[in-house]
Amino acid sequence: MAVSFHLAAALRAFAGGRDHVEIDTSPRTLAEALDALWKVCPGLRDRVATEQGEIREHVNVFVGSENVKFTGGLTTPVPDGAEVSIFHAVSGGC
Repeated sequence: MAVSFHLAAALRAFAGGRDHVEIDTSPRTLAEALDALWKVCPGLRDRVATEQGEIREHVNVFVGSENVKFTGGLTTPVPDGAEVSIFHAVSGGC
C-alpha cells in the first residue's frame, strides 16, 4: 500500500511543484520511507536531512498526527497507507 507525503510550500520546488507525493512501497520505518522519497524527489534530501542522514533540527516530520521527534525519529514505524507531513519550523512573532 502507498505512503503519502505532504510537503510544505517551501519544499514543493524540490518535488516538481507537487504538494503531495506517493511512494508505492511498504516501508517499515520513517528512514525507509524517506529513502524511497529521495529516489522520487532527490532534491528534497538536502533540505530535510543532514549530511549524516538525520532529520534537520528545524524540520518537522509527522507520521499521521505524531511528531517523530517524540516517536523514535527515523525508527518511527510507518504503517501501510500512512500520511507523512514534512515542513519547516516557524518562529518569530511580536
